[in-house]
Amino acid sequence: MTVFTAVRRAFGWARTGKDGGAWLVATAACASLALVSVPKDAAAEWQPKRPIEFVIMAGTGGGADQIARLFQSIIEKEGFSRVPVIPINKPGGSGAEALRYLQDEAGNEHVMMITLNSLFTTPQLNPNLGVDIETYTPIARMALDTFQLWVHSNSNIESLDDYIAAVKEADGSWKMGGTGKGQEDSLVTAMLEQKFGLKMTYIPFPGGGTVAKNLVGQHIDSTVNNPAEQIAFYEAGRTRPLMTMTPERLDMLPDVPTSAELGHPDLVYYMQRSIVAAPEISKEAQQWYTQLMRKVYESDRWKEYTASEGLFREWLEGEELAAYFAEEVKKHKKLLASTGEM
Repeated sequence: MTVFTAVRRAFGWARTGKDGGAWLVATAACASLALVSVPKDAAAEWQPKRPIEFVIMAGTGGGADQIARLFQSIIEKEGFSRVPVIPINKPGGSGAEALRYLQDEAGNEHVMMITLNSLFTTPQLNPNLGVDIETYTPIARMALDTFQLWVHSNSNIESLDDYIAAVKEADGSWKMGGTGKGQEDSLVTAMLEQKFGLKMTYIPFPGGGTVAKNLVGQHIDSTVNNPAEQIAFYEAGRTRPLMTMTPERLDMLPDVPTSAELGHPDLVYYMQRSIVAAPEISKEAQQWYTQLMRKVYESDRWKEYTASEGLFREWLEGEELAAYFAEEVKKHKKLLASTGEM
């Protein structure tokens, strides 16, 4: 019940009829009551005053790009923001372009960014970039994405053992497609090389969508795409997943064995899908963005997307998210060193 309705009922007045004067009195009483009853902090709640830039630290068509544009659609359709959210791709330098941009926007309360694990790796690989992700404002972790090993369906490769044998036979000429150096795909590729004694030629592309298309076009021999980037081609019978790098099988790929099932439980790797804002924004703005993304997180469309695209919904915010980021930086530093990326 609104304040206005409560006042009307209390006075027993209707809008029409001979008591029009009473209606005006009720309206005035309602306005006075509303002013008294609204908490001061609610009246002063932060709201964006202009369109919000939604930076994507990857190219078009990949998982991060798909998710960012889904979020934009949910926010717009559900009316979660009174100003538009505008996705902007900044894929240069394995996310370095986006990271530097956000760093330079310190204090700008009208920009947020969807992250990949290159949030942790790119600053370590490029210390002269001058980026400190600890200064970014943590908003929300929305999910953990997964990786699978993919080949073209025209190949004779039906299993992980077939794959290992084929790569070894290629003797260094095997072309593994992925995103930029030090990004998730290159790390997973290095993990596979290290684990099975393989040598591959790594071909970087600006985004996971482009990687997937190049596998379909048989310009590369394999990829480690996320499900969302390959699922349409898989359903069309054009690509084949050999292994999912998760502890348990995915509902969307029930026939694909896990790395653990194949005897390699250490071959597990996740891509976090998180939102951060610029450094030095107000607590009120941070709270607004966190509440915005919480609404998206609880939306039916996000639940449906994560279920259909093989993501695990895993919410974190605030200090817990900042602590998670710090731990992932440490983990990726060790991973970069162990795989020879640093």
